[in-house]
Amino acid sequence: MAVQYANIIIDISHENVDRVFQYRIPKQMLSDVRIGSQVCVPFGAANRTRKGYVVGITQKADFDEARIKEVAGLVEGSVTADSRLIELAWWMKERYGSTMNQALKTVLPVKKKVRARNRQVLENLVAAQPRRPAPGDREICLNPEQQGVIEAFCQDYDGGRRKPYLIHGITGSGKTEVYMEMIRHVLARGQEVIVLIPEIALTYQTVMRFYDRFGENISVMHSRLSAGERYDQFEKAREGRTKIMVGARSALFTPFAHLGLVVIDEEHEGAYRSEGAPRYHAREAAEHLAEMSGAFLVMGSATPSLEAFSKAEAGIYKLFSLKTRASRGSALAVTEVVDLRRELEAGNKSIFSRRLTELIADRLAKKEQVMLFMNRRGYSSFVSCRSCGKAVKCPHCDVSLTLHNNRQLVCHYCGYKIPLPKACPGCGSEYLAGFGVGTQKVEEMAAQTFAQARILRMDLDTTSKKGGHEAILASFARGEADILIGTQMIVKGHDFPGVTLVGILAADVSLYAPDFRCTERTFQLLVQAAGRAGRGRRAGIAVIQTYLPEHYGIGAAAAQDYEAFYRQEMGYRQLMHYPPACHMLQLQVSGRDEQLTGHMMDLVRDSVVRHFGACLEVIGPVPAPVYKVNDIYRKILYMKQENYDILIRIRNYVQERWDETEDCKQLAIQYDFS
Repeated sequence: MAVQYANIIIDISHENVDRVFQYRIPKQMLSDVRIGSQVCVPFGAANRTRKGYVVGITQKADFDEARIKEVAGLVEGSVTADSRLIELAWWMKERYGSTMNQALKTVLPVKKKVRARNRQVLENLVAAQPRRPAPGDREICLNPEQQGVIEAFCQDYDGGRRKPYLIHGITGSGKTEVYMEMIRHVLARGQEVIVLIPEIALTYQTVMRFYDRFGENISVMHSRLSAGERYDQFEKAREGRTKIMVGARSALFTPFAHLGLVVIDEEHEGAYRSEGAPRYHAREAAEHLAEMSGAFLVMGSATPSLEAFSKAEAGIYKLFSLKTRASRGSALAVTEVVDLRRELEAGNKSIFSRRLTELIADRLAKKEQVMLFMNRRGYSSFVSCRSCGKAVKCPHCDVSLTLHNNRQLVCHYCGYKIPLPKACPGCGSEYLAGFGVGTQKVEEMAAQTFAQARILRMDLDTTSKKGGHEAILASFARGEADILIGTQMIVKGHDFPGVTLVGILAADVSLYAPDFRCTERTFQLLVQAAGRAGRGRRAGIAVIQTYLPEHYGIGAAAAQDYEAFYRQEMGYRQLMHYPPACHMLQLQVSGRDEQLTGHMMDLVRDSVVRHFGACLEVIGPVPAPVYKVNDIYRKILYMKQENYDILIRIRNYVQERWDETEDCKQLAIQYDFS
């Protein structure tokens, strides 16, 4: 049997997790040592025995074999929370095409010096809210649909049946109450829980509901914590000082020793996909972690991703439906679709249709609240010259600059900004004008049209400071504003009983995105937005303003008919061989030298077609949707195959040749699997 070597990290909390030490695996241990195993090894000049974790196994020695020491032995009871996370890192590295070091840095909390005053995340949230009942005091009243899901869960959990659950519940159907009853059952059996939500700052109401129920058992993890603060939260979990971790994507890697349940709320959200290597999806990683840990995975959404719903249809997930709202007297909002083409024909050039203007005035008179959703921040989308027709663009990125109401033009990719020029940079004409409408412009127009209204705006510009999200949402919840204007962040999971009208001002914006998922995302946004209306006892209305009322995505959203949308969209995906009907690998090459970037991408394509072309559909290479960002040029190659393993083989093949090519050192390559 060939000699094998183990790459081992001694201190997994150290910042340099890529500092590995190589040891020879004794022949008698070859069948026992695997990725994630905790082992004892001689370490240092004195050969003191230290514990470490195996993060790689190879037949190649990295240095003189005579100097390589042997693994001393396996640690008793070596399957720990950390060993499972290392095993998960290995799986992520293999599935998503990253280095092991990148995967380890994703899943392992790194110990860094913590500032003297830690941010008290949960305490700050609690202090910002009105006085609430003590944790556990609230009585939970469940309807028969909710009760049915909980009873099935308890039976499956206690019976050791761990098939993942997908809860398809309409907006306001009480999915959170169902999660909390499941959590109560798991805690009673001495196990721990991870709850993933898209982003803490956008769903503080959800966090507060969990705090009301479980109090000090909860810790919170979100993107604004420092590395030291994240490490402290993970240490609390490792030491058993917390039983529930609520957080965004990275909370999945909480080192619980007795993980019993992972909940993914709003499963469809794009925030669950990582933008950095490894480009993992939290849903897929959670499914693998639950399988390794013997834990239960529960996902919920009013608009499940096509990937999740297709798995439910195939029997991989167990599907439950919640079709009625949990609050008595509450019903889905009546949805009206306004054709903006007819508005223009009637001489109405305002952002507000006549019907929406009428309804806003009515709600203001009744002292009810209104939410206006515009999926674009800023004042105008771009500025262009009426003489030469050219837009004012970022010199470093292939995008137009966005006009803000401080008369600044800003690039939302690299941060470049300039004052609004007095003349066209291209031809010198003075006829520059803004086109399109952003949230700032909507705020200005609403203030002019509804002078008596108190207005709040919520977008990245108004929430960039610490606590910005919570302050705006808490103010609106207290009734201190009549109209809340915002981007996507105002329609995600918030529950305001006083809101009886939601206006969706430009439903078409996201339909034109250069992405095969654009219709799915538009449908999800519209359903989620409409779901904010009428969540109390008063009936709600949602108005969708569009130039494409005949589009199936908009029609299905107006009817709140997920199944109809799913059938039509899946037919399109099957016809065009897009996920989840087919797997796809997106390979992106980027560099400062435009000619070299294009040349190397052509070589990659030719090599892939030569070796795999008979079983592969290849598209490109083509410029990325935004071709240049920060003076970096980006080209993309798309490859489609029904067999995911073949795409993995292609990725490995490309990477091996990439590493051997000298010119590639000037470029970056990135893989994204769908």
